Amino acid sequence: MTMSTWGRVGVSLTAVAVVAGVAGCQSGDADSDSKKNGGSSAAKGETQSRSAVTDVLTAAYEKTAAAKSAKVTMTMSMPAAMGAGAGDMEMSGVMGWDPVVMDMTMTGSMLQSEPDAPDKIRMVWVKNAMYMDMGAEAAKDMDGKRWMKLDLAAAAEASGDPAVAQELTGGMENMNQDPAQQLALLLDSPNVKHVGSEKIDGAEAQHYKGTLTVAEMMESNDGLDVLSEKERKDLLDNVKKSGITGYDTEVWVNEDNYPVKMDVAMDTPQGEVKIGARYTDYGAEASVQTPPAADTVDLFKMLGDLGADAEGSGI
Repeated sequence: MTMSTWGRVGVSLTAVAVVAGVAGCQSGDADSDSKKNGGSSAAKGETQSRSAVTDVLTAAYEKTAAAKSAKVTMTMSMPAAMGAGAGDMEMSGVMGWDPVVMDMTMTGSMLQSEPDAPDKIRMVWVKNAMYMDMGAEAAKDMDGKRWMKLDLAAAAEASGDPAVAQELTGGMENMNQDPAQQLALLLDSPNVKHVGSEKIDGAEAQHYKGTLTVAEMMESNDGLDVLSEKERKDLLDNVKKSGITGYDTEVWVNEDNYPVKMDVAMDTPQGEVKIGARYTDYGAEASVQTPPAADTVDLFKMLGDLGADAEGSGI
């Protein structure tokens, strides 16, 4: 595989890693007691009490979790100081969160770091694996096959390291930026508040905002329970060394108690990373098909074969 093709793969995986990294700090569930509360709506211009905020977000969580799918347009912005993969990206398509599926098309300057990079890359997430259509040019370096498969579960199992396995599979499980989990995350925020009423795409919506430190997110993320106390501490220390201290989350909920817009921002030493999403058509069919095996290259298997060839040749 040429360096140019590796570059396109690297940029695509960088974008995926950012999405998965933000999602990976999310709580998988809202507080069980708060779920017993009903929903409520604020009149235009009114500010809601904390209990009313909890009621609205809990009702939105329940409806969103039950919907299981939606159409989404996601935008991502990474500062230039981050190097490869920096820039902007837009992802649009359909996603589901029970089970996890995704069929998205990626476009934007983030993909253009290579001179012959495609204008867009289609990404499919199904059966615990991600597939990327790398385009006709990349297919020349992959025996004519356009699709590249990345099975994170296989990579995690092969690592033999529980911490690495959790990091990989945690990213996989949370890859889809599930809006229900985003709402659960906001409910976990100790300072969540109602900002006010705004129009989103011409319709009235209630705006909520909250923040969580990395430590608070890790505490609320049941997915990290597999780690030992030392492993959790090491993970937290590593995140702190990266300069990320926490996340700001904003959600706009419409009159039907569905989130229609979500923004997540985090400060890094290189600058601010922003991810935004617009959701429509909750309950839309998310029937995602696995690309044909004859047109697919397994990245993990290919890397293993390359390593075996190098070892056999004495490199």
